[in-house]
Amino acid sequence: MGEQALGEASSQALPPSKGKASAKKPKAPNPESHLAMVRRARRINRELAEVYPYAHPELDFRNPFELLVATVLSAQTTDLRVNQTTPALFAAYPTPEDMAAAAPEDLEELIRPTGFFRAKARSLLGLSQALRDNFGGEVPGRIEDLVNLPGVGRKTANVVLGNAFGVPGITVDTHFGRLVRRWKWTEQEDPEKVEAEICAIFPKSEWTMLSHRVVFHGRRICHARKPACGACPIAPLCPAYGEGETDPEKAKKLLKYEKGGQPGQRLTPPPDYPGLPAPPSGGQP
Repeated sequence: MGEQALGEASSQALPPSKGKASAKKPKAPNPESHLAMVRRARRINRELAEVYPYAHPELDFRNPFELLVATVLSAQTTDLRVNQTTPALFAAYPTPEDMAAAAPEDLEELIRPTGFFRAKARSLLGLSQALRDNFGGEVPGRIEDLVNLPGVGRKTANVVLGNAFGVPGITVDTHFGRLVRRWKWTEQEDPEKVEAEICAIFPKSEWTMLSHRVVFHGRRICHARKPACGACPIAPLCPAYGEGETDPEKAKKLLKYEKGGQPGQRLTPPPDYPGLPAPPSGGQP
């Protein structure tokens, strides 16, 4: 039946008082309110706290300077590669004063495995010299000072403040940004805007540990290309459930690090870490 004939038939079937009224469209599902999103986000955080009570920064460090250097080196590489590189680096240059006096080619050779070693060496020399000359060889505990160091942005500053000084902060790395958008906590792409919106959802006391939990989940279960949806403990709370493998047995095979029975990224993990330490450089996992 053509569209004109169908329209005429429909018109004739209606009571005269309704004329050519059209059929009602099905209602679209109501969008999630901001309050409902906040409640769901906070519940996800609570669930992740139970799944990863041992969540921690996955860079090996013994003091603020080592964490600062390791975080700068972690750009565009894995924490494991950084952890395998820093023992020799810190043996050669244990303090900002030592590193500030390093020959650039020697420093470059030590950090070569982390990639982009020339640019990173310039940043390390610059920040070490700034620490020596402007801060008495000590890493400052204020974000205003940290972000003015060569090679240090808000992400690196928040890592150092949260884990070396106990100052709460949201660390927006690739994993964090990807998951909070996947969970519909924010639509922002710019890291500073993401940080601001997520900070508004959670109490300040939760910021640092929230960052660790989200990153842990992104590395172990909620992968970028093929999330292990069928093995995800927060699947009922996830608006993106089904983007990955939903079969439980197949999903288990996608788990990484301690969730998959494999070594973690730290050579010296915290005592409560339930997985295996990562192997040193040249070692087999």
